[in-house]
Amino acid sequence: MLTVCWSVKGGVGTSVVAAGLALGTAASGVDCLLVDLGGDQPSILGVPASGAPGVGDWLAAGPDVPVDALAELESPVTDRLSLLHLGDGVGLVMGERLEVLAAVLAGSSRPVVVDAGVTAAAGLWWSGRGESLLVLRPCYLGLRRVGRAPAGSSLVVIDEPGRALTTSDVTAATGAPLRCRLPWDPAIARAVDAGILTTRSPRSMRVLGVAK
Repeated sequence: MLTVCWSVKGGVGTSVVAAGLALGTAASGVDCLLVDLGGDQPSILGVPASGAPGVGDWLAAGPDVPVDALAELESPVTDRLSLLHLGDGVGLVMGERLEVLAAVLAGSSRPVVVDAGVTAAAGLWWSGRGESLLVLRPCYLGLRRVGRAPAGSSLVVIDEPGRALTTSDVTAATGAPLRCRLPWDPAIARAVDAGILTTRSPRSMRVLGVAK
């Protein structure tokens, strides 16, 4: 099953949501692959940044590089979780090659979680191939950018305190169903900053559940 986490602006928490979902799936005893199209997952997971080629390089290389090469780019994070890091191909981000990637990942025998960042802004390249999780805060600017959510998308709302808008406002404005509400928790930020998210995931992240 393919689960793609994305948003319409940076700084929302999309990468942390993707990491939490992948870690939760692995912790349930299921092998899981986390694909990083944003470039922040090594820092979030507290693993060394690899200087080796990654999925961005595979995308940039074009059709001459076979899909089998993707498996060779994975690196272990835990016993059950592997990471397909971005690499140096940071200029990826759209085109037919992404659609090929989506098809390959959707056909995986493992659950796959993709940290798509804002790569969805130019089109839902995985459309119809898996679960689409739109990550938002109750923020007017974010709601302005997204408008009505694409068909088939569900919401993960970061329940940030002090906002004038509520989760109900977000669901009403986007027209998308709520998959879960993740409470804003300083413990999550501390775990990320300390590089211990893989070993001491805060309880509040359990609301994300596992990749379907």
